[in-house]
Amino acid sequence: MIQQPQTMDEPLIQTLKDERPKFIQRFWRSRMTVLGVVMLLLLVLFSFVGPMIYRRSAITSHLLATDAPPSSSFPLGTDSVGHNVLAQLMMGGQSSLEVGFAAAVVAMVFGTLYGMISGMIGGIVDTIMMRIVDILLSIPAIFILLFLNVVFQPSVLIMIFVLASTSWLGVSRLVRAEGLSIKNQLYIEAARAVGTGNWRIMSRYLFPNFLGTVLVAATFQVADAILAMAALSFLGLGLPPPTPNWGGMLSDGMNYMFQNSWWLIYPPGLCILIAQVSINLIGDGLRSAIETRER
Repeated sequence: MIQQPQTMDEPLIQTLKDERPKFIQRFWRSRMTVLGVVMLLLLVLFSFVGPMIYRRSAITSHLLATDAPPSSSFPLGTDSVGHNVLAQLMMGGQSSLEVGFAAAVVAMVFGTLYGMISGMIGGIVDTIMMRIVDILLSIPAIFILLFLNVVFQPSVLIMIFVLASTSWLGVSRLVRAEGLSIKNQLYIEAARAVGTGNWRIMSRYLFPNFLGTVLVAATFQVADAILAMAALSFLGLGLPPPTPNWGGMLSDGMNYMFQNSWWLIYPPGLCILIAQVSINLIGDGLRSAIETRER
């Protein structure tokens, strides 16, 4: 009887190993998923590799070339203070993608642990933990974001914390629901019968079963975080100068909407759109691959 947990672990681990190649094949089967991966990869290369090749400063002011249209010297023109728009787009992509992905990771880790603990323990602890989530969900997320962004001095780390503070709520409820549907299975009861602790059950049995669901949720969390950061920056509550970001660039460009300065509006808006579309396509591909496996 003492060796039973090990004999139960092996089939589960072997099943996950056998399923991995099939899952990857299903993921790459959709052309839209491939398109999303290519778009996101190009965006990452543009933001992180582009500055190494272009080698132009995003914060240097060219006072003799303010509001300049696209030219050979400035492929996407300059803004009202002479900043190179193309260089700002690249550097703005770094801050936007870093904050978006980091906030999603923090939210997924905390939300997953919170939801697993709540569903696993159950009882009064589960009730209290979920009521806390319900109370926070009843408050519009934009109010929480605005409040935290005003209280704390905006920076990359603060933006990650601010965005993650609202993103983990939905994740915790999703993970708790998945955990409740799994923890009463026979193999969980068998593991409990031989003395397996809660932490081992959560890490060894529960988490691998809804890992796919968590990954799908994570992709959409990244897209939501990038969009939320752009919205805060558009309202003037994003990263302070001289750190550029797409939302702040779009907000500044809107002041020139009726002056035919299209290079100040469309490029940052297009970058935000590409990021949203590509990440959502990847999320749809992950969800389709998981649902196909479950069927």
